[in-house]
Amino acid sequence: MDQQNVFVTGASRGIGKALALEFARAGYGVAFSYVSSQAQADETLRELEAIGAETKRPMKAYRLDVRDSAQVEEVCEGIIDEFETVSAVINNAGINKNNAAAWMSDEEWFDVLNTNLSGAFFVVRHFLPHFLSNKFGRFLHLSSLASDGTSGQINYAASKAGLLGLSRTIAKEYGRKGITSNVIIPGVFLTDMVKDSLSKSLEEFWLQFCPAARMGEMDELTKMAVFLASSHASFVNGEAIRITGGLTYAP
Repeated sequence: MDQQNVFVTGASRGIGKALALEFARAGYGVAFSYVSSQAQADETLRELEAIGAETKRPMKAYRLDVRDSAQVEEVCEGIIDEFETVSAVINNAGINKNNAAAWMSDEEWFDVLNTNLSGAFFVVRHFLPHFLSNKFGRFLHLSSLASDGTSGQINYAASKAGLLGLSRTIAKEYGRKGITSNVIIPGVFLTDMVKDSLSKSLEEFWLQFCPAARMGEMDELTKMAVFLASSHASFVNGEAIRITGGLTYAP
């Protein structure tokens, strides 16, 4: 497809921001969402617009709480109207609220599940008719090693595991329509979220047991995402692709 555009949720910082910038450098128009930090969104947009000035592609930020299905409908419809066509959607928006299972509150459970899993579904549901109309579309979902289970994060683990079932179902239902859906499972990349929550013991664990003996470089993840969003990846569907340096579990 010519003049491709991508929508990235939760892209004001961290992996989402890195993905948005990588797609912009690859010649995509970029729409991205953020939920709260106007300052971070403005900074991301400035960086995107600097790239867009060279590539002549549109860049725009949208405030969006993916937990609100009505808001998802309104914002996503606005993106389609303004960009005219969207070829790839990346579900990156996510939060964590850690607690032991026995002590986890309803609020901690539902806030994480509604953001990380229900929000992804709401976005997918809206863009499916658009992709079907175009006979082309790429869904990418950012999961986690926590999808195999991890201590103190039962809500986060459940939400990230749920993305695998969501993605594989989309792949089975719509693979014959030119639509693919894949999951990326990152290892430890030093994003803002990781810096805020990474304990010294987990950092030492990672460096000791990861076969690559290091944390990930962001472009190792973002360039894979650009490939998966392209027409060259049409036979990659329903997959969970681990970019972990060889470490396949979390404590």
